[in-house]
Order: sequence, then C-alpha cells, then structure tokens
Amino acid sequence: MIPPGGTIGIMGGGQLGRMLAIAAANLGYRTHIFAPGMSGPATEVAARWTQSAYDDAAAVAAFAAQVDVVTYEFENVDVASLPAHNCVFPPARALEVAQDRLTEKTFVEQLGGRPAPFRKVDSIEDLRAALGDLGSPAILKTRRFGYDGKGQERIEDPSRAASAWLSIGQKPCVLEGLVRFESEFSIILCRGMNGEIVRWDAVENRHRHGILDVSIAPASGLATDQAAEAGALAEHIADALDYVGVLACEFFATAEGPVFNEMAPRVHNSGHWTIEGAVTSQFENHIRAICGLPLGSTDLTGARVEMRNLLGSDVEQWPAILADRANHLHLYGKSGQRPDRKMGHVTKVFV
Repeated sequence: MIPPGGTIGIMGGGQLGRMLAIAAANLGYRTHIFAPGMSGPATEVAARWTQSAYDDAAAVAAFAAQVDVVTYEFENVDVASLPAHNCVFPPARALEVAQDRLTEKTFVEQLGGRPAPFRKVDSIEDLRAALGDLGSPAILKTRRFGYDGKGQERIEDPSRAASAWLSIGQKPCVLEGLVRFESEFSIILCRGMNGEIVRWDAVENRHRHGILDVSIAPASGLATDQAAEAGALAEHIADALDYVGVLACEFFATAEGPVFNEMAPRVHNSGHWTIEGAVTSQFENHIRAICGLPLGSTDLTGARVEMRNLLGSDVEQWPAILADRANHLHLYGKSGQRPDRKMGHVTKVFV
C-alpha cells in the first residue's frame, strides 16, 4: 500500500491525467506527469512534470525512480516505453492487448466473448477476400493507434476496397462486419490488487461524428437487460489480465445479446459522469486501486445521470451551462478549438 504523501507517476498529459491528478490530490497524493508536449491539462494541476519523448529510455527511468507507482492515461503509449518498474498499473499485458484490435478481438473470443465479425487484413488481396466473407457495408480499421473515429474507413461497396486501402495508409488492419444494434453501452469496472472488483451502472453512449457526445447512466432498453452478461465478460477480461485499475469495455446491445466492441485499459470518457454521479468516481477508484487502497462504492448519487462532451466551440456555451444550477461544468484548459477536440464536459444528476 502506498500511504498518502506518496507520488503517482502518470504517463500522458491530457484531460484524463488532469482528472486523475485531482483525484489523487484529494487522497493526499502528489502526481508527476511524463509527457512529450509543451504543456497540457494534466501538467497544470500536478506537482511535477517531466517533458520528454516516451521512447527516451533514460528520461523514463529517471521519472520512474522519482515515483511510487506508474499509471497511464491513454493506450497509445508504446509498451516498450513503459518504465522497468515493479509498480506499473494497469499491467503491460493489458496495454499490449488493447492497443492491437486483432489481438484484442482474438483475446476476447478466447474468453468466450462475442466481438463483431472480423478478418485480418494485411494487403488489398486480404481486404477483397474479407469483404467476400463479411459482405458490405463493413468498416476497415487500423490495428493500432485509432480512436474517436480516426483510423477507420467505411466501405459501402466492394468496388471501394482499393480507395479505402489507400486512404487508411495500407497499414495492418481488421475488417469488421456491421452489427445491427439498438444502442451502444459501456461497462466500467475497477479491480484492486487483491482481485476485488467494483462496477458502475452500465452506461448508454451516443456518438456524434464518431466521437462520444452523451453518456447516460443507467442505460435503458436492451442494454439494461444485457448489462449482467456484458459485465461478467468485462470481469473475466480483468481477471485474465490480472488487472489493476479502471477498465472500460464497450458493447453493442443487439437482438442476439451483447456484442463486444473494444476495451480501454484506463479511465474512460464514458465514465466522466461518475465524478458527481457516483459515490466514488472512476478517477478516485483508479487511484485507490493502483495505491493498494480499498475500493469505494459505485452507487449512483441520483436516479439518473447525463454527461455531455463539449467539443470545439461548444465550450463557448459555458455561461449558459452555468446558468442551470444543476449542471456541473468541467473545462480542461485547452487552447486551439477544433470541431472534434474535447474541451470539457458537463454533467447533470437527476434526483
């Protein structure tokens, strides 16, 4: 167990790191950010900051020597860049699985889960064969480094295979068959060092242009009926990886049951509502888990909670947002608005 006063190292300087650092401070911990950027949301609230490339082995080693535990706020950190440190959570194996879509889907299948139908694609010939197997429309996704709709091409017709392959950069991919679903939902859990698992209510997620727009807890409709099965699979994944920390698994609610979409080995955008909407937020429970502390209650603080992302110029609505006294506004302090850039979020708890 790491007692209060210890230092938590966070690889990544974005808004997830910021909210982790705030949760850590509330529990009496200091945070040390390691990130390559000039500055970021997390660096503004941390006690220390190392600015260096993730592949700078000497800098990573020096950073690790100054902290008691290391975590990360996004899954695109190269596993080889993780410090040779006894306390890196979630474990490197979880990162290896989550950052390669083919590895991830195969791993979940082996555990008895059901991902969307998929095929490995390493060439245009593979892509044409995969379209022959799965049909179209289908989604071509890079195996690595895709998020918020990036690294994806929808193929409406097999005649578009060549252009899609070129557009995605002719990189190793998976082709996914389309899934007919009623809604998308996520299961967010936290697993402690002793194997204890706590789970928040299933969350319904609605997207805009491939980016999360609104999360609603608890989920409704088919997602409610399928939450137990999806939650059991998420727990099985966590146990199989000897996981420590918050894990998010996304699903499609379909007539045939929950279909696994993807996992994120970290705190997740669809869990931001937990800051005000749950007794213990995903950020606090993640800190508790990686420090070896008992996990907190995940009960809702109201009957329903809604979280909406503020993208780009949405952030300019902040005076109107605050005019509703029930709203909880979180701004990340980012400059440079882009239509798809997450600038903050707003949460409302309904009693």
